[in-house]
Parts: sequence; C-alpha cells; structure tokens
Amino acid sequence: MSSKVFSAAVVGLDAELVEVEADTGGGEYGKIFLVGLPDKAVSEARERVRSAIKNSNFEFPRVSVTVNLAPAYLPKHGPSFDLPIAISILQKSEFISGKINLDDFIFTGELSLNGDLRPITGALPVALCARRAGKTTVFLPEANAAEAKLAKEIRVIPVKNLMQLVFHLRGKVAIPEFPYRDPELFNVPIEYDMAHVKGQEQVKRAMEIAAAGGHNLLMFGPPGSGKTMLAKTFPSILPDLAFAEALEVTKIYSVAGKLKEKSGLIKSRPFRAPHHTASGVALVGGGIQPGPGEISLAHRGVLFLDEFAEFPRPVLEALRQPLEDGVITVSRAAGHLDFPAKFILIASMNPCPCGFFGDRARACSCSAMQIQNYRKKISGPILDRIDMQLEVPRMEFKKLDENLPGENSSTMKKRVTAAREIQAERFKNEKIFTNAEMSSEKTRRCCALDDEAKKLISSAIDTLNLSARSYFRLLKLARTIADLDNEPSISTAHLAEALQYREKSA
Repeated sequence: MSSKVFSAAVVGLDAELVEVEADTGGGEYGKIFLVGLPDKAVSEARERVRSAIKNSNFEFPRVSVTVNLAPAYLPKHGPSFDLPIAISILQKSEFISGKINLDDFIFTGELSLNGDLRPITGALPVALCARRAGKTTVFLPEANAAEAKLAKEIRVIPVKNLMQLVFHLRGKVAIPEFPYRDPELFNVPIEYDMAHVKGQEQVKRAMEIAAAGGHNLLMFGPPGSGKTMLAKTFPSILPDLAFAEALEVTKIYSVAGKLKEKSGLIKSRPFRAPHHTASGVALVGGGIQPGPGEISLAHRGVLFLDEFAEFPRPVLEALRQPLEDGVITVSRAAGHLDFPAKFILIASMNPCPCGFFGDRARACSCSAMQIQNYRKKISGPILDRIDMQLEVPRMEFKKLDENLPGENSSTMKKRVTAAREIQAERFKNEKIFTNAEMSSEKTRRCCALDDEAKKLISSAIDTLNLSARSYFRLLKLARTIADLDNEPSISTAHLAEALQYREKSA
C-alpha cells in the first residue's frame, strides 16, 4: 500500500492542495520516478531527496520508488516538494510509523544534500491553503515560519532539518510551535518629508487629495521643478496599512520571492519606481511561469513612473486594465492568471523633448511637430484614466532660499487618515478601501449632486469634452475633497476644485 502526505502548489497568488504519494517495488536499485506534471526543479528533487535521506542517517529503499503528485493536471513548480517527497518515502519505508495520521499536516520545503531545510517562496499562500482545506499544521523551513504564522489559526512548526522532523513525528523530540505575535504596522520611518519641499503648495494639495482617495496623478513641468522629489515624499502622507491590506501585499511579495521582512509581514506601503526602459513583462508580469510584475508589486501602494513619455507606448497601454479594474490578467502558454494591481499611479513628465516649453526662465528649442509627437506618446485613453493632471512650475530663487518651514508630512497624514476613516465606514461592508475603487453604481449613490452642482458639471462636460469615464472619476475626486473637509455632501466648491485637476494640459 502506498503512503500519502499533503503539500501545496502555488498557483498565481494562491495555493492548491497536493497529495504526495510514494510506492516502492521492483525496478532499478534506488531509482526515483516522479509523475504528476513536475517541472525541472521538481524533477531534480530526486537527487536532493536521495542525498538528504542518506545524510540524515536513514536508509533509502533498495528498490525503485514511484512518487505521484496529485492532481496530475496541476503543474508543479519549484523545490518546495522536496520535504513532502522525503516524508512520503520515509513513511513508506517505515522510518515513520504508518500508524501516525499525517492527514492533518502539510509539508513544504527545499532540502539541501545534507538534509537541512532552505527557505521557499509562497509560504503564506501555502498556510492559507492549509486553513481553507481544514488542515491543522504546516511543517516548513524556519526562515518561513513568521510569514506562515500570519495565518493565525494554523499551527506552524519551524523545521531545521529532515532528521529533526522525523524525530518529531516519531514522538521522540518535539519541535516547539512557532508563536503568533500581533503585527505592528505603525513603525515605518519617513525617509522624505513634505516639509523638505519648498513651495509647490498646489501640488502638495493635489497629492493630499490623491492620497486620501487613492487617485492617480500626473505632474508635468520643466526639469528641476521638484517632480521626482514630490513623488518620493508621497508615501509619507499615506495612511498606515490595514492588516487586510498588509496581508494582500505580503502574499504578492512572498510569491515573487521578494519578501525580506524578518517579521514575515510587509509593514509599509510599497513604492515601486521602474526605469523607463523596463519591458512590458517587467511592468505587468508574466514570464515562463506567470508571476507578478511591478504594477502588482505596487498593490496598495505607489507606482511611480518618472519620464512617463519615455516609456514605450505598448508598455503604457498595458496599464489600461489595471488602472480601470485594479487587476491585471496575464495569459501565457503555461497558464492564465489574475494578479491584483490596486495602486496609486504617480507619473511625471516634461512638457516637451527639451523640457522647457512654457518655462518662464528658458526658451523651448523644440518645433511644434516635436512637441506634438512627444505628447502623443501618452494616449487619450491613458490620460482619461488619470484623475489629476497638473503643472509643476519652476521655483523662484527667493522661494528656495526662504527658511520658513513648510507643512510636514505628519500633519498632512493626519488629514489623509481621517478622510480614509470616513471611507472605511462608507465601505465597511464591501471589499474596497478608497473612493477611487467605487463602481459607477456606487459612485451614483455616494456622490449625489444638488441642482447647482449639476449645472456646473454639465457645463464642464460640454466645455472640456469629458468622457463618461472622466465624469465618474470627477465625482469620485469631488467626493474625496468633501471627505477631507468632513462634509457629508458634495458642494459646488468641492466640484470646482476637482474640475481644475481634470483639464488635459499635458
């Protein structure tokens, strides 16, 4: 009779339960046959498992071993199946008593040749899969224990090596369970502060609105006007991550292999700033085995695209779906996966190739055709999805030289957090966090206008030729401005301020 233990295969940002079965008999001495759609890394487990068992002072079966990873239709990737394969073989060989019920356990981990366990990617999705499947315990490498324990209800057993785990399962030397600790999400230092930015009060106001409602923002202006500095200070006014948001972000970074936090939890909102030479796959995700790209790594945080017009147009056009739906669908021969991408886009660009069109201090050297072609790099549909578009003018010397301190990030963050709390109450029974995430129907219910405001927006639509999408984004923006003022309804003043950010001047 074959032995059976459970593991999990990471698919996208989730994991699915996998049965690891082992049977012995006949065939070539010590040969391992792996079936169940393993990739190259899983197939190489044969050599790692054989050496790990031998170097852990256990005897490898003197007959061939067949290991089946079920369900057979599900592709298996990576070295995390080393540990369950080894445990299944040892159980079949009776180094682990067949009387022990392993059905409530999940095993995952990469084995070194001497039997030590190395960290894996996707530990959090595996733990969440165990919870969904009704399993009680996850055995995995020590380095992944804090991450897996974020699934609070699951017992997490941190394992150093194969021998230690076998002794634990035999009941000889128990491995202590990893303790759960409430995560701290409020200890993220501020690297850049709004007080360091001289002037640009209108831009700071726009950034406060963008942070409060999760709105996208495009800045354009001459080189040296402070666009990049402003973008880098933007995370300092964002509210702290809620635990549900932090869990979403941690899953993405875990699967991408970019989780470096010792606590296992991403504590601060991501800030991703890919270079304008980044490829489409790097930005939206993909690869041989589809994985998250920069826009998913910016989930619940900020995606900063500097030199916006220098990005290849096909790369920018790939932003359409995530800017509209908050999700990116990656289709490859190996699979079809959806990755979350609810980020705030902060983009900056020059007004022309030389950068000085409209500048008061320096004359532009570009022709009208060059300026037109440069601006055409940003398509209308992309601009239509950016809620706020404003100019960042050159700063005068007297403004740069003054010693008067500007408003700091801490003060702005308090107002932003207060506005987000209003939205949290508004959306408490829904799976959204900010005004920018509202559907059209939700926008109609939450952004009702009086007759005077309706006249203003009707005139604006005719004058600015706004699309239906722009109309709803304008209402969401006005709703955020009202939230910052702690007003239950949208006034004409709120709508008028929102309108000044919608004009396509870039």
